[in-house]
Amino acid sequence: MSNKAVVSLATGMEDPERVTVAFLVALGAAEQGRPTLMFLTKEAVRLAVPGVGVGKACEGCPPLPELLARYEAAGGKYLVCPLCFNAKALDPENLIGSAEIGGTIPMWQWIGDEGATSFSY
Repeated sequence: MSNKAVVSLATGMEDPERVTVAFLVALGAAEQGRPTLMFLTKEAVRLAVPGVGVGKACEGCPPLPELLARYEAAGGKYLVCPLCFNAKALDPENLIGSAEIGGTIPMWQWIGDEGATSFSY
């Protein structure tokens, strides 16, 4: 059985609480040593651009920049949907450190034959 985790996130900063929950789930996996991938689609692709994942979703919630930094420090990766990213005319040369542009085929290649636990937000 694989210990990989994939978190699919389609929501961006229009719903910071959903973004926070997705990052907490991904961070929990990554900090436990699981290979972890966040697949960013729709508005979530903007989170792969520096300076977008800012603020705090609620009183008592951890700040988003802290979650992003911890996720990257734990080895977490991002795969950013190219169709969604290009539709928003974002700059592919301006991505956060562990993000790369890639669609469903690279996601399935990363998952491999052993599978992965997945979550969707």
